[in-house]
Amino acid sequence: MSTLTEQSTIRSVLERARTGHEDVIDDEALDDLVASIERSLYEGVDADERDEGVVQALTARIERHPAYDDAAARVARRKHFRTVTGEDPPGDGWALDDDAVADAESGDGLDGAYAERYREAFVEGIEAGVRADVVDERLLTYDLDDLAEAVRPERDERFDYIAVDTLAQRYFLDDDGDPLELPQAFWMRVAMGIALREDVDDRAERAREFYEVLSTLRFVHSSPTLFHAGTTHPQLASCYVTTVPDDLEGIFDAYKAHAQLSKWSGGLGTDWTPVRASGSLIESTGVESTGTVPFLKISNDVTAAINRSGKRRGAACAYMEPWHLDFPDFLDLQRNTGDERRRTHDMNTAAWVPDLFMKRVAADEQWTLFSPDEVPDLHESYGEEFEELYREYEAEADAGDLRQYERVDAANLWRDMLTRLFETGHPWITFKDACNIRSPQDHAGTIRSSNLCTEITLNTSTGETAVCNLGSVNLSAHVGEDGVDREALEDTVETAMRMLDNVVDLNFYPTDRSERSNLKHRPIGLGMMGFHEALLEQGIAMNSEEAVAFADEVTEFLAYNAVLNSSKLAAERGTYESYEGSKWDRGIFPQDTVALLEDERGRDVGVDAEERLDWRRVREHVAEHGMRNSNTMAVAPTATISTIAGTSASIEPLYSNLYVKSNMSGDFTVVNDHLVADLEQRGLWTDEIRDRLKFHDGSVQEIAEIPEGLRERYRTAFEIDPRHQLRLSAARGVWIDQSQSHNVFFPETDGTLLADVYETAWDLGLKTTYYLRTLGASQFEKSTLDMSEYGRTQTKDRGGDVSGASDDRGDGGAGRGDDEDASAGSSDTDLPSVEDPTCDACQ
Repeated sequence: MSTLTEQSTIRSVLERARTGHEDVIDDEALDDLVASIERSLYEGVDADERDEGVVQALTARIERHPAYDDAAARVARRKHFRTVTGEDPPGDGWALDDDAVADAESGDGLDGAYAERYREAFVEGIEAGVRADVVDERLLTYDLDDLAEAVRPERDERFDYIAVDTLAQRYFLDDDGDPLELPQAFWMRVAMGIALREDVDDRAERAREFYEVLSTLRFVHSSPTLFHAGTTHPQLASCYVTTVPDDLEGIFDAYKAHAQLSKWSGGLGTDWTPVRASGSLIESTGVESTGTVPFLKISNDVTAAINRSGKRRGAACAYMEPWHLDFPDFLDLQRNTGDERRRTHDMNTAAWVPDLFMKRVAADEQWTLFSPDEVPDLHESYGEEFEELYREYEAEADAGDLRQYERVDAANLWRDMLTRLFETGHPWITFKDACNIRSPQDHAGTIRSSNLCTEITLNTSTGETAVCNLGSVNLSAHVGEDGVDREALEDTVETAMRMLDNVVDLNFYPTDRSERSNLKHRPIGLGMMGFHEALLEQGIAMNSEEAVAFADEVTEFLAYNAVLNSSKLAAERGTYESYEGSKWDRGIFPQDTVALLEDERGRDVGVDAEERLDWRRVREHVAEHGMRNSNTMAVAPTATISTIAGTSASIEPLYSNLYVKSNMSGDFTVVNDHLVADLEQRGLWTDEIRDRLKFHDGSVQEIAEIPEGLRERYRTAFEIDPRHQLRLSAARGVWIDQSQSHNVFFPETDGTLLADVYETAWDLGLKTTYYLRTLGASQFEKSTLDMSEYGRTQTKDRGGDVSGASDDRGDGGAGRGDDEDASAGSSDTDLPSVEDPTCDACQ
């Protein structure tokens, strides 16, 4: 570590870190910072400890203004540069103001000693990684000096502090603890790794193209791809979806596959419906089965035991249809009371709900539970075929031809599902028929469950494990006051589709079944993030009809270009193996399947599937050249990669305008930059307003000094009717051939209203929902939710967590781990907090 010199004092570090923010971090604030930091440090402190003290002092003040975040990020990057290179950044290149960044971006990039040393470090890192057997030796076949010239150090300024810290702790490659990568070297390594699929003569140019969309944060791959692209173990896929067969050998084979898939950073969605129920007869031994719960407990323990590539604990979700005799016990798996041998606290659960069940709930009719060994084709069917078979099996039960069955009130079972969902956050509610009827691959089998994060809807069987290959377009990087930059977005989608298709061929497959399935069908999931920030950039309130129109417009545009570019890849590389007979092959596109779902249900689903773009061009191209990918779009949660990109997560509303975000890297104060800018413009970002914002847990709804239009624009997650948020997803869902990870933010405790939310989700034809986010049990009368049926005053418990009411995880996976007690800087006073999912699979 370096030692302090006269030129590297605390004050000089802060002077450079505040470049461009002198109006906020003025001389008085600077003096205060210096005094505070000097008090916290000891005499003879080295440079790294000094910079850490500076970072902590700056992050503790982020709630005052985003300028402190920028300054903290600059110092953190400086410290990381020293860690990688062993020397301080030369010159002032590490602290750029906005004008300098713009100048560098519009010209040939940042020149000077800093850029030269940065690019040298990129080459040194690749070479050292190969020597350490961390980096794929094929990366040495690139002209590294040539690619180094494409590296743009000035783009580091795009990262805020939480992004810098998250990348350094979890994403950059290292050699036995010694970091090898600077931020732009990381992006280039990923780009080079993804370009290995290209012809040798084209690789370098493609690597540059891929680097451009990654380093400008226009598109970001899911975490497993970022972790492993260009490494010696390129497990690039996000999630795997499996089916467990109804025999002992197959069940234990499933555990083995579960362990292998989890080992390499894959999240897991597992279909348990085929396994016979408790009390069913095992013919080979003549004894009765113990049912699914003991096997699910083993699956839970496998999940908890696996450390995914050293990055995360294992993460899995078990699915079951509600006609299974063990389903009532399945509902209790997450409860905090009862026999712990029949609880699975380290694994998520989800209900795979057929339309017939929802119809019987609405009609207040009876529902029959069966053991799947006696009704083997129920799980394979859907729509009208399922309903006919179901009634036939009910008739057989009445005639005494089935060994086991049970009659319950459908409405009571639905109430139990929602009660457990509210109490524990599980089971998530997903809809079997919408997934299957609208699937492009209806000719190739049945969709039996979704994945860990509920956005993947792919066929599985005992012989095929579905694979999710994900990445997300950053919408906020493609919009401005005048709306969407369509030319830039079109370019981003074209590049992203190629990158995702490359992932299919480059991926390391932990099991034969996953490799066989993925190469046969080649599904990919282009998603989106920054939806709420994109609205803010345009001055649109999420709680508005204008937001619904934008959701429809931008998703249609994404889908149009995703399908077109998959077809262009088919013209270049060939169609996927199972293309013949698919909906694509039959000229049926995702928007066409809305009518199919309505026909199947005999009712309108209340969404507009009108085409506004020239889809004739796309249809003709697909008819001539086919499709490269069976599926093209899926909207994943993106919590972690959105953090890296500095934008709002996925399609979600902002949790709060001022809060603490917790993840495995620590606790980070987050302030809504857009709100601060709007208030500053009006002279309203004062100490008093900030204190009142904190008092109201980041809500502006009761701060009368803030104009009504701004208050409406800056409604947060629990201040927007959850049914309106469902309408946004329904508008997007018209164009998406898979599904969306849709979190339900529910500001109430009324079970009738909760039922209305989930029945609305089904009515609108949504395929899946994800977490139910509820407010803390302790309510403070401080912020009013101005919604007709949610009119009582609600806020979350200060400093509490957001998740299922009694479930403190909100984690998309395995619950809290030991790594979540770190602190990366704290605010002046307690702020409301939200916990990032601990699963990085789809993030």
